[in-house]
Amino acid sequence: MDLNTIESDDIGTTAGQPAVLPAAARKVFIKTYGCQMNVYDSQRMADALAADGYSATDAIGEADLVLLNTCHIREKAAEKVYSELGRIRDMKAERALAGREMLVGVAGCVAQAEGAEIIRRSPAVDLVIGPQTYHRLPDVLARVRGGEKIVETDYAIEDKFEHLPQPKRAEVIKRGVTAFLTVQEGCDKFCTFCVVPYTRGSEVSRSVAQIVAEAERLAEAGVREVTLLGQNVNAWHGQGENGQEWGLGRLLFRLAEIPGLARLRYTTSHPRDMDDELIAAHRDLPALMPYLHLPVQSGSDRILKTMNRRHTAGDYLALLDRIRTARPDIALSGDFIVGFPGETEADFEATMELVRQVNYASAFSFKYSPRPGTPGAEMSDHVPETVKDERLQRLQALLVKQQQDFGLSLVGSTIDTLIEKPGRQAGQKVGRSPWLQPVIVDEKAGEIGDIIQVRITKTGYNSLFAELARGSRQMRRDG
Repeated sequence: MDLNTIESDDIGTTAGQPAVLPAAARKVFIKTYGCQMNVYDSQRMADALAADGYSATDAIGEADLVLLNTCHIREKAAEKVYSELGRIRDMKAERALAGREMLVGVAGCVAQAEGAEIIRRSPAVDLVIGPQTYHRLPDVLARVRGGEKIVETDYAIEDKFEHLPQPKRAEVIKRGVTAFLTVQEGCDKFCTFCVVPYTRGSEVSRSVAQIVAEAERLAEAGVREVTLLGQNVNAWHGQGENGQEWGLGRLLFRLAEIPGLARLRYTTSHPRDMDDELIAAHRDLPALMPYLHLPVQSGSDRILKTMNRRHTAGDYLALLDRIRTARPDIALSGDFIVGFPGETEADFEATMELVRQVNYASAFSFKYSPRPGTPGAEMSDHVPETVKDERLQRLQALLVKQQQDFGLSLVGSTIDTLIEKPGRQAGQKVGRSPWLQPVIVDEKAGEIGDIIQVRITKTGYNSLFAELARGSRQMRRDG
């Protein structure tokens, strides 16, 4: 996920004098690495800090507090953070010479994994806070201003979502007509390549009341599409009415009742948690978009067992048959790891064959890289980098071809598009198809937040181009 920063006005100071700023004058810069859940977490940290008097800035040099919200999934994630901290250290020194304070914090999964080692290696860091404890940020910052260095990575016993202040309506409006909403955190699957159970902890589900209340606030502020997030989102089982336990399918039906919410999505899922109720939601719920990200990781049963995925390629394909029977126009997305320890050419060819059978509309594929503390890192028979590179190129060529073919299959068809924002080029707006592709339309086709019918005229590398369909019906943002 791209860098996430938040805008604010400038605040001046007098060089050479200590800046004693009132709480309302402090500014925070947040840089986000990684997945959609980190984007959501950064927004909630900004909300917590706003209640503590911080405004946000997109200029790091102006910040009184710099937070790096980190991800530990990709290769050398920690080293990238330390490199960034080196640059921030120099900025902090320059501000100190000018009499301005700059507090530096590391949050997220690298913070959880590295803990006190971050401060040992980067003494400019003032606080390290894990993803389960960022609701404590205001209290932690008060202690830091008192001269302490803080490492706060214990898993919170209390519910962080109960303690986080709600964002102001104006802030939600500024974030746009689509929004993320975390409903579940952590994972109990313990795939041997994955660090999430060690950085995010065991599976925890938010209650129906919490989720619905947050979704209602988003809708009231003009949000039209909500994506439910979780490390293993379809494992969500939250407390519903009368203390009953609900599954994700039932939750989606409840959220679809909220006035103004026109579209629902969820990510990321595990094949073992696609139950009948959730598949039925894809069949019966028009608001649930016909797009499903369902990672398989490998097409080889031998490698899947070594990965501790607890499903076979056949299980996965049979599940997709059931889902496609329920929703024939659904498009599939997936994740693939190439070169897991012990992967042979035959194992890799099994992955290629599975991809050919599924015919993905989009996918994410990566070379395996060991994560310290995971069983995969201790395995023998690691695949040489040159072999991983060559296999990844073959897999990605096939996936890109499938993605392009899917886009081409839509040319000439009429689809609904949610207009999200102005386009990069003058005279354009950008919408989103039901299958998550960007759709470029004329700026006069509708207003941001409208859902319009368009006819696809051509495809770009990652996007679709469209014109307003004849006799198009529009679902206005306020309708």
